Formats: sequence, structure tokens, C-alpha cells
Amino acid sequence: MGSSCLLSLTFCFLVLFNCCFAQIEQVTSRRGQQQQGKQRSQQNECQFDRIKALEPARRIKSEAGVTEIWDENDQQFQCAGVVVMRHTIKQQGLLLPSYSNTPKFIYVDQGRGFHGAAIPGCPETFQSSGQNSRDRRESSEDQHQKDQHQKVRQVREGDVVALPAGVADWFYNNGDSPLVLVQLLDTSNAANQLDQDFRKFFLAGNPQQELQSQRSSNQRGHREGESRRGQQERYRNLFGGFDERLLAEAFNVDTKLVRRMRNENDNRGIIVQVQHELQVVRPQESREEEEREREHQRRQGGGSNGLEESFCTARLKHNINNPEDADVFNPQAGRLTTVNSLNLPILRHIQLSAQRGVLYPNAMMTPNWNINAHSICYITRGSGRIQIVGDNGQAVFDGQVQEGQVITAPQNFAVVKKAGSKGLEWVSFKTNDNAQISQMAGRVSVIRAIPEDVLANAFQISREDARKLKNNRDEVSVFSSSQESRRGRD
Repeated sequence: MGSSCLLSLTFCFLVLFNCCFAQIEQVTSRRGQQQQGKQRSQQNECQFDRIKALEPARRIKSEAGVTEIWDENDQQFQCAGVVVMRHTIKQQGLLLPSYSNTPKFIYVDQGRGFHGAAIPGCPETFQSSGQNSRDRRESSEDQHQKDQHQKVRQVREGDVVALPAGVADWFYNNGDSPLVLVQLLDTSNAANQLDQDFRKFFLAGNPQQELQSQRSSNQRGHREGESRRGQQERYRNLFGGFDERLLAEAFNVDTKLVRRMRNENDNRGIIVQVQHELQVVRPQESREEEEREREHQRRQGGGSNGLEESFCTARLKHNINNPEDADVFNPQAGRLTTVNSLNLPILRHIQLSAQRGVLYPNAMMTPNWNINAHSICYITRGSGRIQIVGDNGQAVFDGQVQEGQVITAPQNFAVVKKAGSKGLEWVSFKTNDNAQISQMAGRVSVIRAIPEDVLANAFQISREDARKLKNNRDEVSVFSSSQESRRGRD
């Protein structure tokens, strides 16, 4: 009897173990298939002989700004699996709430403003007091209906903002100059389970059709859907596709208000002019509080405090424009500042990072390659020369770059940057949350790590020349011009 029970228990355990193992194997296999599919989709797209520094291909005007999109069909963007766009928002301009099928990484190139992100399931932690002048003009009944919403963040030049796929957000320019946002959409990210087209889903306004993806797969879908969509020149916001009676019931409002939400006759585009100053709830952050926050980040080293950070309380922005926060600084050459999942943990979820580079006139960045990421470089200031070399030892790009251009360095392709007479500044978006580079020259380079005799035999040079290759440049990452280096050695 005892042996029979033991046999039954063993059999049940084996069945349970096999079921659990099969489920784990199925999940692992599915993830593996997703990665293999991503690799297959990029296998041929990264085989090219020439890369170009690109200007925006499309320019879409709105009432209070302009949106520019780089050609997503260009081979370098197909290889990296990304889309790059730039919003220029006028004073008191509002970029309407929308979300995307991909994670977004945004660099504030100019200006300042507000940013709001509506994270699903999170509480409205900002509440109005009902004591401002606008509230006093309202009736006593309305004063009891205080506004409350999720956190609103102040953004300024040099900030990077990270957003997971499917999170709706908006921007407002409350400054005295245009607010310029450079935005990277990672279409190859695992969070995007649709296709390689980027898709913008707007909650308000009538977005222009040119804002949607122009990649070939989307063009095919557009042609197939022409009979269904008709000959309309504009897309509608999401509420425009629902039955107005269902929406009225869902919001418990009348159909007249719902028709206003649908914005069918709204031709303002996706950046609209706010007639009076935008009223939002936000605390007044002092300069001292900003300094305390920066000091806290330094002490923490960007690491976790041992508790899992939830999306509701996660930091979405980080400034990479302050010289004091530079990771590498050379007073004769420039500086590099990196933001990754170590100092902005939400990047671990969207698998992206960024580097801000500043080169002084005629300085250069060491030749290097990206070990584990593609690098999409946006030139923010100045001009200079960039060379990119592929696995066949041939330069796929060798030319001048200037402000406003974008160029991609594919993973493992070697890159060198040299500033012109007015310097060179850039921000590089990288397709890994902890992107790393291998330097080819300087104090921490791969050449420095190889024994002299190996170099002498590899290059067929003397050991003395091998020693020069290893030791003549003692700087790290950013190098002063050769003339200044020569004066320093004399």
C-alpha cells in the first residue's frame, strides 16, 4: 500500500515537472524566436557599402510648430531598426497627447517646457488647491472639483526623457524660445510586436497622414486599406473611430461633447497654440532642490537602492548637459557624458542609452567601435569630420557633418570623430541600455592592452615603434589636437 502511494506521488511529480519544464521551454523558445526574427530582419539590412549624413526627409507644419522626420527607408536606419524625428514647438505650443508602438528616447536640444506622461494604472498624485485666479472665477460648485493629474515634469536643454512603448505623453513650451525635441523610436525593440513601422496613436487633434510611417510594409497596408479609408487626407485621433454613443456612455457625457473630442474639423495639426498660459499642477522646484537631487544621484552612483523601482515613481528624465556630470573630461579636448540603466534605471526596460559628446576646436574622439549597440548620432552644434569603417577595412563614410544631421554607426563598425574650427557637439542614441565601446588609441585602448612584441610582429614594425603606438597618446577617449599634444611632450 505504501509503495503504491509512493509510486503515485512520484508519477504526479514527474507529470508536474514535465508540464512546468515544457511551459518554460515554450516561453524561452518564443523569446528566442523573437530574437532570431529580429536578427533575420536585420541580416541583409546591415550589408551596405556607403553611409550618408542625412537631413530630415519630411517636414510637417502644424499651427504652433514643425515636425521633421528622417527617411526611415534609408539603409542605416533599417539596419539599426530605428526612426528619428524632431519637433520644434513655438512659445505656448502644445504637442498633443499621443503614444507609440515603440519605446521613445527624447533629447531636449533647445528651450524648456513641461512634459507629462500618463502611465497606466498610476494614481493622479498632483492635485490643485483651487485657490488660483482661474478657480476664483469659477462657481462655488466648480471649486469643489479640483483638478488632479499625474506628475508634470519641467524639462530643459540637455535633458533626455525615456518612455516605454504605449505610454501617452505630451509637451508644452513655457519658455521664451522654441522647444526643440530630437526623438528616437526603437522599432526593432521587443516591446513592439506589430511590425517595423512606427505608429503614432493620437488622443486628440487630426494628425497629418505624413506623420505615419513611410516604410514599404506600411505603404502596402495603406494601398490595401484605401477603399476602406476613402480619400481622406488626414488621419483622425483614436476617438474618431468609435461610435459617439458608446463614447458618451463610457465617459457619462452627452454626444455633443463627444463630437468635440473627435475633432473632425480640426486642422491645427499635432502642435497647437494654447491661447492662455497652460494651467497645470506642479511644485515650484528651487535651484537648491535641483542641486540636492544631483548630489543624491552622485552618492547613489546611479545604482538601485535595493527596492524595485515602479513605473509610477520611476525617474523618466536625466540631464546630460552639465559639465560637472561628465564621465570623461579633458580641459584641452572636451568631454563625454553617458546616461544608461545605471543612472536612469527605466532604460533597463526600454533597452536604450545615450552619450553626449563635446569636442573643442580641432580636438578628436579616439577611434572606437560600439561593442553591443548601434549608435545613431545627431549633431547638435558645430561641424567636423567623421569616418566609419566596416569589416572589410573600407570606409563606408568619410565626410563632413554639421548641425542638424544624423548618421548611424552600426554595431562593431569603427568610428573616429574630429572637430572643425568651431568645435563639434552631438548626442548619440544607442540600442542597448548599457552600451559599451572599445577604444583603439589612448590610455585604455585595445592597442595599449596588447604586448609590444605582438604588435611588432602583427604590423611588421620594430618594438620601438610598437612602444610609440602604445604610449605616445596618454589621454582617454577625447584627445587634444596633435599640435597641442606635441607641445605637451616637448
